[in-house]
Amino acid sequence: MLDNQKDLTEPELAEILGDAKVVWLGIMAAAEQACGPFDRTWKPAKIGVGRMCLLQRKQRTLLYMIPDRAKVWIAIVLGERAYGLAMASSLPASLKKMFAEAKPYVEGRGIRFSTNSLDDIPTVVQLLELKTAPK
Repeated sequence: MLDNQKDLTEPELAEILGDAKVVWLGIMAAAEQACGPFDRTWKPAKIGVGRMCLLQRKQRTLLYMIPDRAKVWIAIVLGERAYGLAMASSLPASLKKMFAEAKPYVEGRGIRFSTNSLDDIPTVVQLLELKTAPK
């Protein structure tokens, strides 16, 4: 059992993700290339293996990444302005539907989805770009 009070090591992450490790690394690299450097913070999670990595900038969480067996869970919260941009964007209809059905909270609308495909990396980057779009 993993210790939920510590960061996952690279070997632990590789063992958990299996073939999806390349997706994890691809999301990290593409996100940093598109949106600049992030701080990475590990916290307890209720899904996956019990740990999640928060990609943060200036203490603002931009993306949650949760390693799971052979897949990566992505969670993101968009404020109302970013939500409007997302609904007018070229995001996949399935994600737009998830956002539309998400309960709006003060901090925004949050969704969570899993991926094990490199093909989903541009979509994750697009979500980050919508979240960080200048006002």
